[in-house]
Amino acid sequence: KKSTGITGLRVEPQAREKLLGLYQRTLLAAESIPEEAFYKQAVLKITNARLKVCQEEEDWEKIEERIGCGQVEELIKQAEDELKLIPKMIEWKPWEVPEGHKIRIRDEGYERSKHLPTHR
Repeated sequence: KKSTGITGLRVEPQAREKLLGLYQRTLLAAESIPEEAFYKQAVLKITNARLKVCQEEEDWEKIEERIGCGQVEELIKQAEDELKLIPKMIEWKPWEVPEGHKIRIRDEGYERSKHLPTHR
């Protein structure tokens, strides 16, 4: 590959190896997040799926094709961004309910928007 065709995004000759390392680091970083946190579940699911592809495929074109989320260089950028986000999510703890938070329950007679699902 001579170019990614994306301004500012250079070709990474060792993309597979770099992705393998980034995905391993992501899994380690996510260990600090509670198991019940949807964010952790999503990160683990995506990262494990992509890691498996990188372990099974040697060719960058096959990795791109199987993952289906851009070029390997873009996948590297995505993984790096996730690694930057994880510490912030650990700090922010969006999975916790703030102390004193009250949940409003609406009765059956409440007029809801048609686009919202009904949970029963």
